[in-house]
Amino acid sequence: MNSLLIFIQGLNPGTVALIVIALLLLFGGKKIPELMRGLGKGMREFNDAKKEDKQEDK
Repeated sequence: MNSLLIFIQGLNPGTVALIVIALLLLFGGKKIPELMRGLGKGMREFNDAKKEDKQEDK
């Protein structure tokens, strides 16, 4: 997780804008919220699985 934060901090505003524009061109404005919702759900399930695994180890 720390390496992701370091990567994000290294991006300047121009790079972020370029990434956003590329995403809009590739997926369109209506598809992006659906993609982000799916990404959030996947991350939540992954974190829940990690917590369950830690509880089983104890």
